[in-house]
Amino acid sequence: MNTATDPTATAIDEARELRLDVLGMTCGSCAARVEKTLNKQPGVSASVNFATGEALVHLGEDAPPLASLRDAVQERGYDLRVHVDEAEATARRHQRSWLVRVIVAWPLAAAAMVVSMTWMEQTWARWAAFALATPVQFFVGWPFLRAAARLARHRAANMDTLVALGTLAAYGYSVWALFASPAMGDEEPRSLYFESAAVILAFLALGRWLESRAKGRASQALRRLLELGAKDARVLRGGKELRVPVDAVKPGWLLKVVPGERFPVDGRVVEGTSSVDASMLTGESVPVTKGPGDDVAAATVNLDGVVVLEATRVGDETALAQIARLVAQAQGSKAPIQRLADRIAGVFVPVVLAIAAITAAAWFAIDGTVEGALTPAVAVLIIACPCALGLATPAALMVGTGRGAQMGIVIRGAEILERSRAVDTVVFDKTGTLTEGRMRLVDVAGCVETLERAAAVEGGSDHPIARAIVDGAIERGVEIPAATAFRTVPGRGTCAAVEGTDVLVGRRSYLEDEGLHVPASIERYAEAFGERGWTAAWVGW
Repeated sequence: MNTATDPTATAIDEARELRLDVLGMTCGSCAARVEKTLNKQPGVSASVNFATGEALVHLGEDAPPLASLRDAVQERGYDLRVHVDEAEATARRHQRSWLVRVIVAWPLAAAAMVVSMTWMEQTWARWAAFALATPVQFFVGWPFLRAAARLARHRAANMDTLVALGTLAAYGYSVWALFASPAMGDEEPRSLYFESAAVILAFLALGRWLESRAKGRASQALRRLLELGAKDARVLRGGKELRVPVDAVKPGWLLKVVPGERFPVDGRVVEGTSSVDASMLTGESVPVTKGPGDDVAAATVNLDGVVVLEATRVGDETALAQIARLVAQAQGSKAPIQRLADRIAGVFVPVVLAIAAITAAAWFAIDGTVEGALTPAVAVLIIACPCALGLATPAALMVGTGRGAQMGIVIRGAEILERSRAVDTVVFDKTGTLTEGRMRLVDVAGCVETLERAAAVEGGSDHPIARAIVDGAIERGVEIPAATAFRTVPGRGTCAAVEGTDVLVGRRSYLEDEGLHVPASIERYAEAFGERGWTAAWVGW
């Protein structure tokens, strides 16, 4: 990477916080090794997440440029690049790759095991086991072998090293025994372990496929959160209305938003009045009225009026983007339990290699044969591959923070999520937050025509309160009359002619401005409804 000629890299180097993709990681010990390497650089504080494949790097004043960080990581057998949002495509590609290996591995491994356990004393069966295990060892096991070789060049090791050493030891010894036994004149054919290497790789391939599925699903929640935003915007320019991608909108531009559309950016209303569904930000199911001078947030829904909006915050500065950034930071942060898992993973591989060597030496001293020493040493290498150790904790944190964001709960860090297990009381500061997000009709005051006429008028509206009134009338078996001359007054209410009578439904102020008087008896009902936290819709004719 040449930062002298790369303006993107130069801009990145000037940032104080970087989100980088880490290439080449295959297990938790890889993440621990990259994180340790980055944190050794002056002025650098880094957190590497194996589940996301990303590094969150904070740079101090004396921090080196990105190119130096990349060189340091490359020396350990990995690579860095500026984050590219292609997690979904990468996850699908990895899933397909491992699924192909699973499909190849299991029939061959099963056949090798049957042949080895049934006819291994026969020459044809020994050669058949060799033929069946070879593609499993070198095609299915190629990702493990390649990763182990890459790290070996940098004098490093990880979980793939254990897999490569274990399966190659079993396979290599079996090949030697297959060819050497006749040449050495052995009366009894030596034991072969082709089926062991093949079955082990089949199980590991299945585990990697399941792991890639888990990582893909864990990142879906954040992508779905970002998908809440609008994809394009209606820009007003020179008296014309133009459709442009939302990413092209600049602060100060005037935008038109019609009923049913999401606001594309954060902005300020300069013309028009409408009811806005802001539940995705506030959790409140009751729409709020927005008029000239009021601020609106991206991804909230314009319900019933046409408004002209002046863009104030766009792109990464919108409220939705900031929520997504908080969620991404939370997914990339580490809880205390994950830091413990990473520390274990960082020293686990060399400890296991040492134990396997000691095991082989001890059994060779006792048994005096390579075969007697090989089996327990391979068992130590293979059984000690805790890939889940590095994946389970970060994947669980990703799912938890992402799912919380979908439900309107922003968790600001993994440590907060872990500490939440001690919470025994939750206090909310306002009513409406713990609702289902869907309004429903709970009571009706007035004469028998009240609900009939209200439902007739609201049948022409998509407003949440209108839908609740219509659904409530249907549930109560009310016969809804026909309505004509339907008209909406954005932010105030609706009006229509029902059986020759003009009927108004909406705010109290709307009815009073139209000259309708509110009886004292209805006033008392409204006060009682308000005390219960209910929203009153007024009906008059």
